[in-house]
Amino acid sequence: MTQPIAKPPKSKAKRLSPGLKSEQAEELYARLAQVRPDPQTELEYTSPFTLLVAVALSAQATDIGVNKATARLFPAADTPEKMIALGEEGVRDYIKTIGLYRNKAKNVIAMSEILLREHGGEVPKDRAALEALPGVGRKTANVVLNEAFGEPTIAVDTHIFRVGNRTKLAPGKTPDEVEARLERITPPAYKKGAHHWLILHGRYVCKARKPECWHCAIADICKFKEKTPAPKSAKA
Repeated sequence: MTQPIAKPPKSKAKRLSPGLKSEQAEELYARLAQVRPDPQTELEYTSPFTLLVAVALSAQATDIGVNKATARLFPAADTPEKMIALGEEGVRDYIKTIGLYRNKAKNVIAMSEILLREHGGEVPKDRAALEALPGVGRKTANVVLNEAFGEPTIAVDTHIFRVGNRTKLAPGKTPDEVEARLERITPPAYKKGAHHWLILHGRYVCKARKPECWHCAIADICKFKEKTPAPKSAKA
């Protein structure tokens, strides 16, 4: 007697739930835009070069911490020429309060040298050229292209990754996957500000450990099931 062919075991891999619909995404952005009509980066800078440096320094560091360091660094060196003159040791002295400061100082000097040698001291507007710079990855390039040059790029950091997955605006297992979904679902009218709206929402409302769902402007659109109830102090 022929034995029945055993069915392969079902995969236990966790599947991502469906994302928001396009009309829900548009309403989500409309509300975030109403809360923050003119969203901007909280990193302090005065030029594309100082923005590039600030964003590169912000990896695994807070904007507040970076701003404290660059408030001392930029008056001394706000161009590639001045940064090189300051030297790696000099840069380290200004940014030693930031995590990974030794490697970051090395990258800032190498970055400045390449900008002078290959780009006439100017920050390139080209993604490939930006990502070829030491210490500059896709996220940093996206921030610079968006903030300095007005390109509708969306840089996915930890805040945006969290918001994209929690709300189901752009569920994904990797930052690249979340970015790709955001590119597809974000209406053209909101693409320029999308990065800032999502990062600021994640930083001040949709927090990592305890999201403040009780005063969230998009709570009824968000697909996060474990909504945080309002604390007693907020109800009073």
